[in-house]
Amino acid sequence: MIKKILKWTGIILLVLIAGISITTASRQHLKYDAPYPDIHASKDTAVIARGKHLVFSIAHCADCHSLVNADSMLQAGQEPPLSGGYAFKMPLGTVYSRNITPDKETGIGNRTDAELARVIRYGVHANGEAVYEFMSFHDMSDEDLTAVISYLRSTKPVKNKVPENTLNVMGNIVKAYMVKPVGPSGNVPVALQADTTAAYGKYLVFNVGNCIGCHSKRDLSGKFDGPYLAGGNPINGLIPPNLTNDSTGRIFTWSQQQFVERFRKGKLIPQSEMPWNSFKHMNDNELKAIYNFLKTVPAARTEQLASK
Repeated sequence: MIKKILKWTGIILLVLIAGISITTASRQHLKYDAPYPDIHASKDTAVIARGKHLVFSIAHCADCHSLVNADSMLQAGQEPPLSGGYAFKMPLGTVYSRNITPDKETGIGNRTDAELARVIRYGVHANGEAVYEFMSFHDMSDEDLTAVISYLRSTKPVKNKVPENTLNVMGNIVKAYMVKPVGPSGNVPVALQADTTAAYGKYLVFNVGNCIGCHSKRDLSGKFDGPYLAGGNPINGLIPPNLTNDSTGRIFTWSQQQFVERFRKGKLIPQSEMPWNSFKHMNDNELKAIYNFLKTVPAARTEQLASK
């Protein structure tokens, strides 16, 4: 009798495993629908210059979409190629950043402005598949999104075929059931006044700098799991610090001047994933706005982070 029960239990488990495996495989290339933003690249030099500033400072595109020493090239007056290939080695597998130069074969040369805008704003590729939630630019203003795409269109095409992502079993399961497009949180602003207010600082923190992406805890699918800016998941043995107004917050006692000066120093800890060498290219008003916003964030702490 026991042998019979064990036999049927084994059969049932095998059937369940087979069913889950087949279903998981069938869900690897799910298609999603999303609007195409009415965004059109401009050849206006001022718009392109704004896009370049965003790309190489607070939006820190070069930190993921380039394999060169972007900071050194910028210091030498050169533009780092955004030809992709950076490998994000995660417990779920390896995900590679894409080539976002205008190359028609391996980059974005054959993508329309609307397709590029949809990827950034709605997290949906041109083929309809969901984008991994690494870039939190969904609420970027129309003006800034136009500037970024305008700059990308103006860069030199670089032929670089990026490897396809390689996921393990857990990665395939997460992709099949948890990875979904993330769109805007509300009405996207057409344009914003760039100043030192906390309101503009909040826009930069949430919608351009993606500070919440590392300084907030997230689950395996990339969804936020806890208070914003209360400290993130460990990266390279380091924990992105709490930036709220709790006494354990990293900048709790910092003055605005100390905050600005720290960013000007760039990267000091070699293994830090913080894009310091991009962020140090922000202008003073942007840094002051971010500081002013962070000082309005309610205090929050977790036991795990408070004990570090």
